[in-house]
Amino acid sequence: MGFEQLASNWQAVLTAAVLAVTVGALLLVQRAPDMVMIGGVVLLLAAGVIAPDEALKGMSNEGMITVAALFVVAAAVERTGALGSLVDRALGRPRSLASAQLRTTIGPGVISAFTNNTPVVALMVPAIRDWAKKHRLSLSKLLMPMNAAVILGGLCTLIGTSTNVVVSGLVAAKRGQPLAMFDITWLGVPLFVAGLAYVLTASRFLLKNRKPPMSASDDPRQYTLEMVVEQGSPLAGRTIEQAGLRHLHGLFLMEIDRGGHVMAAVAPTEVLQAGDRLVFVGVIDSVVELQKIRGLRPATDQVFKLDDPRSERVLVEAVVSPSCPLVGRTIREGRFRSTYGAVVIAVARDGERLQIKIGDIVLQPGDTLLVEAGPAFIDRQRTNRHFYLVSEVTGSTPPRHDKAWIACTVLSAMVLAAALELVPMVAAALVAAVAVVGLRCISSSEARRAIEWESLLLIAASFGLARALEKTGLAEAIARTTINAAGDNPHVVLAALYLVAMLFTELMSNNAAAVLTFPIAWRTAGDLGVNPMAFVMAITVAASCGFATPMGYQTNLMIYGPGGYKFRDYVRFGGPLNLLVMALTVALAPLIWPFHAK
Repeated sequence: MGFEQLASNWQAVLTAAVLAVTVGALLLVQRAPDMVMIGGVVLLLAAGVIAPDEALKGMSNEGMITVAALFVVAAAVERTGALGSLVDRALGRPRSLASAQLRTTIGPGVISAFTNNTPVVALMVPAIRDWAKKHRLSLSKLLMPMNAAVILGGLCTLIGTSTNVVVSGLVAAKRGQPLAMFDITWLGVPLFVAGLAYVLTASRFLLKNRKPPMSASDDPRQYTLEMVVEQGSPLAGRTIEQAGLRHLHGLFLMEIDRGGHVMAAVAPTEVLQAGDRLVFVGVIDSVVELQKIRGLRPATDQVFKLDDPRSERVLVEAVVSPSCPLVGRTIREGRFRSTYGAVVIAVARDGERLQIKIGDIVLQPGDTLLVEAGPAFIDRQRTNRHFYLVSEVTGSTPPRHDKAWIACTVLSAMVLAAALELVPMVAAALVAAVAVVGLRCISSSEARRAIEWESLLLIAASFGLARALEKTGLAEAIARTTINAAGDNPHVVLAALYLVAMLFTELMSNNAAAVLTFPIAWRTAGDLGVNPMAFVMAITVAASCGFATPMGYQTNLMIYGPGGYKFRDYVRFGGPLNLLVMALTVALAPLIWPFHAK
């Protein structure tokens, strides 16, 4: 079907208009991207272009359900503290942003060659987020490069991405033999290396630093916090620097109390011992980070006398009011735990460093208390005249370190089952998600909060738009017109075919783009009398390498919210990468799979 015939097809014209408006709104209008995409699908549904089941098909798509389950699994691994310790060891301490990008691209990229891209990104996003926060790195300059490396790494083997597997099945239907495990490796490895070079160079100029309005180091509250090195702690026998206690920004190790002997000037080479009491002064985010370090706990034994399990408690900030009955008394004398069912673990007072143990601090009106308490504390004290501004500290629940091995076992089993194709990826992810909740690595409420609903809605809505493109014939018309304009030169036709597949990938799912362009590629190669494998490999790469829009690949959507990205960030950074991968593919594919193979 050509564009002349489409002009009389009002549904195709309307679909083109809705698509143009949707993309324009994503680029120019500061609106929630999921709502923009859903709005486009609703318009097409209301006009009768797509049926209700077609509009809602994305909600039951395997890819979307897989991503949702993987969010839960990743959150469980993070919640148990397993991911943080593994990432800290693997990524280490970067000396610069370039070093950090190198560390967060090579490893995930190599791993993605042997396992599905989606779980790699789902696991790396929370890990890199915490790691970047700890080392005060720009998350927006790490997630998009990592995602690009993972996508390119997936091109290096047959099982690296589902698109490769889909195309292999299409090839098998045509010639009776699927692609081998490493057929695409000859093209994938050069693309991966060139892509890494681009990512490390261009990210400095093309990615903006999406910082929050106020960083942790700008927080005016300086808390005094006392922690103790537990018996059997992995920190015992390590120096302050080796333990990672020297480089927590916004945090100062004021002194160490070792058996009554106080060391006020603590050298980074000082070796920690079990039972050491460490007195810190710092901002709230750094205090929260201390809570997550295995082998450290608040020095007060009162935390063990609370009724709620520690893994279910939260940190709460509360400002002491003049009417509080504990004003003028020490925290110990006032029996804070017995009175309020919570334990004070840190105190902030007008930016002043309180060089005194927590229990000996005399409370004053205006003191900000950081307390460890059960969830019910907030509801009880929010309307109590004893405190002002009672609020939970986000992400402050202590990790469930005792469940770390369970979460890691479930994760390993999921990856192994999917890699060996024992069960479909969606089944492996769902079973893993149910397992981590059932085994109490993560609570059901935490599992619900872990799901990035905006990303899932974007994925679901993209299927509705893709169906409209295919159903109205608009996609086929674009493909045929582009390829016909290329003439009889196989190199030019190859470039045109890649361009079409890349365009489809940016506007619909990668698998849909591959399925839609494969028959055109195979037939075009036959008409030209050339080996079809260069064309097949080109559309395989193009269908996976959609870097210029959030919809181009499902992992693009997974980093959208956490990275704080705008639609135009994808265009600015991913557009040139698309062109680089296209140029290399068009140049290398005919050399690896000659047009006139013997």
